Amino acid sequence: MPRSDPKTPVEQVVELFVYAPVGLVFEGASLLPQLVEKGRSQVALARMVGRFAVRSRRAGALRAAGQLQEHAAGLLEVLAGALPGLVPTGPARSASAPTPVPVAPDLVVPPAKATAARDTRPGARTPTSLAIPDYDGLSASQVVNRLAGLTPAELDAVRRYEAAKRGRKTILSKVAQLQDA
Repeated sequence: MPRSDPKTPVEQVVELFVYAPVGLVFEGASLLPQLVEKGRSQVALARMVGRFAVRSRRAGALRAAGQLQEHAAGLLEVLAGALPGLVPTGPARSASAPTPVPVAPDLVVPPAKATAARDTRPGARTPTSLAIPDYDGLSASQVVNRLAGLTPAELDAVRRYEAAKRGRKTILSKVAQLQDA
């Protein structure tokens, strides 16, 4: 019969340190396999949730870092136009690509590819006929770094191709700045 009055602290200590261990001795052998299996399933679930969280955060962080790089390149271009002489330009700058940041192979997120169909009109530029090799595989900041060494005709070709395909403002504004100079 259950007791209606509260247990005294002494009774609670006796239950915890005397009756519970005695019950565990008699029932422990039958409960142990169930407890082990329950613990395994909880650990497996925690691992799965942890892996998912790490993967999703990693991909998000890489996308955010790429966007920050694009914004920083655009800001540098604006500053270069507003404060001439502070940001180096010319062949020395365009000849070298930015130093890539080492990234573990499983963290690499492939760059977005242009989905627009190729222009098949006679005389239309394709990425292979532009003065910048592997144009579609480059980020906006990488393209901007290569623009200063191009001729006016090559700049115009890049401007037309970029406006028709991806329309990246960073590249288009740098081309316009170089054509105005």
